[in-house]
Amino acid sequence: MPFTDNYVEELKNRARQSRVYRKHQLAGLEAAQMLQDEGHTSLYIKLAKQGNAEKLLGLAKEISKNKKIRNKGAYFMKVWANQ
Repeated sequence: MPFTDNYVEELKNRARQSRVYRKHQLAGLEAAQMLQDEGHTSLYIKLAKQGNAEKLLGLAKEISKNKKIRNKGAYFMKVWANQ
């Protein structure tokens, strides 16, 4: 049954690939990568969809450059909530 094994492996590989269809999805994905917080990608996508995606990316970029911040995702959320 090598065909079945290859098919299952192909499905697993496809599931790992990112699919971006809208602008807010790309913004959320990029923000999660900048903040090194890929586990919360859907949260960043939601924030980008609800608010201003450019503002979200600008803040994420600013925070990602700061080497003193350990948990960039948590810091981002703290700043985002206070705006």
